[in-house]
Amino acid sequence: MTDGEKKASAIDGANRKPPFSEAFKQFIVEDWEPYDAQLPDALPASQWTPARHAAVVEHFPSATVVVPAGAYRVRSNDTDHRFRPHSAFAWLSGLGDEREPDAVFVVSAERGATLFFRPRCPRTEEEFYASSRYGEMWVGQRDSLEEMSARLQLPCQDIRGLEEALTGEDLVVLRGVDPAVDALVDGLRGDDPAVDADAVLETTLSEMRLVKDAFEIDEMRRACDATRVGFEAVARELPNAVVKGRGERWVEGVFGLHARHLGNTVGYDTISAGGDHANTLHWIRNDGDLSSDDLILLDAGVEVDSLYTADVTRTLPVGGTFTPAQRRVYDVVLAAQTAGIEACRPGAKFTDPHTAAVTVLAEFFEELGILPVSAEQALSEEGGQWRRWMVHGTSHHLGLDVHDCAQARREVYRGGDLAEGMIITVEPGIYFKSSDLLVPEEYRGIGVRIEDDILITADGNENLSASLPRDADEVEAWLADLQQH
Repeated sequence: MTDGEKKASAIDGANRKPPFSEAFKQFIVEDWEPYDAQLPDALPASQWTPARHAAVVEHFPSATVVVPAGAYRVRSNDTDHRFRPHSAFAWLSGLGDEREPDAVFVVSAERGATLFFRPRCPRTEEEFYASSRYGEMWVGQRDSLEEMSARLQLPCQDIRGLEEALTGEDLVVLRGVDPAVDALVDGLRGDDPAVDADAVLETTLSEMRLVKDAFEIDEMRRACDATRVGFEAVARELPNAVVKGRGERWVEGVFGLHARHLGNTVGYDTISAGGDHANTLHWIRNDGDLSSDDLILLDAGVEVDSLYTADVTRTLPVGGTFTPAQRRVYDVVLAAQTAGIEACRPGAKFTDPHTAAVTVLAEFFEELGILPVSAEQALSEEGGQWRRWMVHGTSHHLGLDVHDCAQARREVYRGGDLAEGMIITVEPGIYFKSSDLLVPEEYRGIGVRIEDDILITADGNENLSASLPRDADEVEAWLADLQQH
């Protein structure tokens, strides 16, 4: 048995399945209703993907570009994580949800765009009932070549013909997504690995997605709307989260329920951080109790079925009312965020919102007397002391990935300009750890972040997540209203 056969055997659980008798094999294929002859509607993204294909060809006019969806990743033994296609594959193909493991998107100037995937087999084949990876009995009814072509509005071929189709081509591959595809391409290239071109492809595909088209912007609106519903559900459940114990998990679960119901899932691991846990930036253990005296920092976003995700943070008083110290810190963060949002406009530097936000924070730290130098000195390149209480950046690009377009060049991303159609976060925070002796005692243990998703427009910006309140008085009124109904 080859390594590939051993892997397939393990995936299908062949070492623990009972053997199929000849009588069963004959019986299982009989008397099934025919598949629907009507082809499915085209996916909405299919109106937008041809322009994306053309842009790739323009950058690689003499190459055949190979972009895998990726394969399943093992969670434990023969149990896999839920599949999510690589974002570049989703962007080029238009496929979302959990589609399509092991598929490969191929585009070139000569051939145009083609999707290679594993179509469903006839019910007379053993794969139908025996394969836990592809069999209809195990994973549901898969598309035929014709059905997938109708969805995507482009030609589709069986993945088992990929090697023959790529033989003799000048290949560039999105490396690191599917090891089997990497190996296939390397074998076809022979002595010319062309890995430099592969790196250029990864960067180019990332930079192409910096500016969103109208379809993508609409999907981001949907993601933000669904996220609002999730936050509203959490607000209603805060009293239960206190009473039931392990309240951070309760909050995480409530939001996750709505993410799965309204979309594909959460766009990233939810941060549900009560009290001092809010001062751990990537707190995803979410195993703490909540007290009515606490703030809870909830950083969460719904990923809709097309795989576009929101990324929103609100810091809420669990008992419904901010204490004076909590409100003071909260109001400063809100002022910093407002300054950051006002700096979001076409032609501005990507770093301008960050500069505007942290200037407000540094002035507050100076007011408290906790900076060893003036705010002006701390904000200089030689300073940076303010970062003790706000160590992260204020913004990142957002879209198919929560940290979208991360493979873009530094001079294009951090060193670039904002442009109409970009979507970025603005998310300043103050993190006063309970153990920080420089911080006045009444503020220790308070952590606040406020984050919204900002679309750069022709004349400024639009806050896509503005339906969730930010002002402290409005937050308190919002909580009171939701918990009464």
